[in-house]
Amino acid sequence: MTEPTDRLRWGILATGGIAHAFTNDLKLNGFDVRAVGSRRQEAADAFAAEFGIPTAYGSYEQLVADPEVDVVYVSTPHPFHAENAALAIEAGKHVLVEKPFALNAVQARRVADLAAAEGVLVLEAMWTRYLPHMARIREIIAEGTLGDVRTLIVDHSQKLSDDPSHRLNALELGGGALLDLGIYPVSFAWDLFGAPLSIQSTATFKPTGADGQIATTFGYGGDRIAFGVSVSDAKGPNRATILGTEARIEIDAVWYAPTTFRVIGHDGAVLEEYRSELTGRGMHFQAEAVERLVAEGNLGGDLLPIEETVAIMGTLDAIREEIGLRYPGE
Repeated sequence: MTEPTDRLRWGILATGGIAHAFTNDLKLNGFDVRAVGSRRQEAADAFAAEFGIPTAYGSYEQLVADPEVDVVYVSTPHPFHAENAALAIEAGKHVLVEKPFALNAVQARRVADLAAAEGVLVLEAMWTRYLPHMARIREIIAEGTLGDVRTLIVDHSQKLSDDPSHRLNALELGGGALLDLGIYPVSFAWDLFGAPLSIQSTATFKPTGADGQIATTFGYGGDRIAFGVSVSDAKGPNRATILGTEARIEIDAVWYAPTTFRVIGHDGAVLEEYRSELTGRGMHFQAEAVERLVAEGNLGGDLLPIEETVAIMGTLDAIREEIGLRYPGE
């Protein structure tokens, strides 16, 4: 069990599947979860009983007003991230916002500016960035083991619900492969290479208008390319490969969660093999980052700075413009 640097008191805003996964990891690792808020009191009560949370609220407004809550985890559907984050920020709370951070870059910019004005931390919950195997991969690259890193090939493909009313297929809820699944490869490419200089995208669409699959190719200076594919109606290998001039890294399924990887030389020799030994999904590492950043007074973030989150939303906007995807109300 890990111990956060400085213990903050957490509030959970919304009670869906991702909130269950995150809260489970918090409880497994000794975090202080004080309250949960839902639009329905019975949902909040059930969630609180499941995780042993002292206080359950039947509204988000009550949750963010609780003086016993220091930081709020926002886990509502995509179109509500910005307004729910703003609600917590205006109440003086630090905020961890489920990815994607917002529906578009305009919303993301407003939330980031509001947090800066209020003097609180806001961070995107791209939990993969904080996992130990990803930290080790960054170390290997920095050590020069791969030589010049040239290529990222990454897949995120799942067989998800085909129900037209499911949020994953509903445009009004930001449904589709890009925001739910594609955010992972896009963020990984940003982590590895930074801002792309060129973006090429292609997609297919479901009857609801939501994107069912999306493929992106990012170009960078220095002969570097990142290729990602995300599919919501067919399960793929969910692996990733980083190619360098001296060696490669092969990340096993599922690459964005605790997993194994190998560093392989051009002669086929395995130079290093990494195996994850985590209990749970490892989502608590991002919570540790929140608590550490608050303790340090670093409201800009480090591993995933808020300015990078806003820029990543801009990349997602550029992809959507190319494939002709707009959400209601934009």
